[in-house]
Amino acid sequence: MTGVGLTPLVEPVEALSREEIERYARHLSLPGIGLEGQRRLRAASVLVIGAGGLGSPVLSYLAAAGIGSLTVIDDDVVESSNLQRQIIHRDADVARPKVDSAAAALHRLDPTLHVRPIAGRLTPDNALELFASHDVVIDGADNFATRYLSNDAAELTGTPLVWGTIFRFAGQVSTFVPGHGPMLRDLFPDIPEADSVPNCAEGGVFGVLCGTVGSAMATEAIKLICGIGEPFIGRLLRYDALAGEYSTLRFSSDPDRPAVTDLAEVAAACAATASSGVGSGVEEIEPTELVDSREQVMLVDVREDWERESSSIPGSVHVPLALIRDRGWNALSGVIDGEAHDHVTVNDLVIHCKAGARSAEAVGILAGTAPAGVRLRSLAGGIDAWATQV
Repeated sequence: MTGVGLTPLVEPVEALSREEIERYARHLSLPGIGLEGQRRLRAASVLVIGAGGLGSPVLSYLAAAGIGSLTVIDDDVVESSNLQRQIIHRDADVARPKVDSAAAALHRLDPTLHVRPIAGRLTPDNALELFASHDVVIDGADNFATRYLSNDAAELTGTPLVWGTIFRFAGQVSTFVPGHGPMLRDLFPDIPEADSVPNCAEGGVFGVLCGTVGSAMATEAIKLICGIGEPFIGRLLRYDALAGEYSTLRFSSDPDRPAVTDLAEVAAACAATASSGVGSGVEEIEPTELVDSREQVMLVDVREDWERESSSIPGSVHVPLALIRDRGWNALSGVIDGEAHDHVTVNDLVIHCKAGARSAEAVGILAGTAPAGVRLRSLAGGIDAWATQV
């Protein structure tokens, strides 16, 4: 049952307790895992990047499988919109740091599990140390910069990396083992622009898809730790949930690709992602400032229709971001003419979205096509900040 050219990643613990033998009995009867494989799982340490849609099933199944130590890193807090897919969190966890919520859930599942929560981002400053101190890393990040940082840190430390991604109704999974097959940069050489693919808020995500893809990622980690089967090394698993179809793309190392020697390139990409909420030159206004000048400005909401059904700022006008991307200032001209009143100057517009990223993009687009003298600002923190501060 051992995969071709694959050896187990960790030495097993000396023995399992009677309680552990009972707990993992269904594993112990499996060819290729058995008692020794379960002892390897109990000895393994895994770093999981992200406690969101993919991190939820990954963490849950690894904890259930008997992994001895899990580190989870995430800088976000639980929002109600996460609960549609991030099944490790509960309604009572809303506003709680995701890593704390995840750690509590894992300890409910296995009180003896060693869990290390890190409330922060994977960065060029901490990536190498974190990768080097774990047997396997699982990347469930939601942005390109972190995915390439994971790849480069894996190459530099020689740490196996399981990678997965989801978008709307489709998902992908692959496994990268430095020195034993191609890496992410062999498949996708260049770091895409941060906004080249809509985020979950804009594009949406099929909640149950996270379970399918995340379970496949957890499976890859277990195979690597135990040295069984054939991991997705040099293969990209693709799943189309609507079509109900799986396909596999085979790929190989690019002999002409430059070797990763440092984290300089991904450091620049990570810095750009961290500051992407407000583009260069985009002026912001705080929610409390907007209250004081509400009668003198026009507030434009660039979210989708369904988002306004959930909540909206009174008096705002609706112009979806997609329309602004397509038509620039012309997307606003008719709305402004129809909504302007004597007490509102159409030369002072405040754009808002949910949290500030889309409104900053809209301001950047409009700035290049707006008439002279028009002031464009983004509402800092979007309607989320408005709801908490006003």
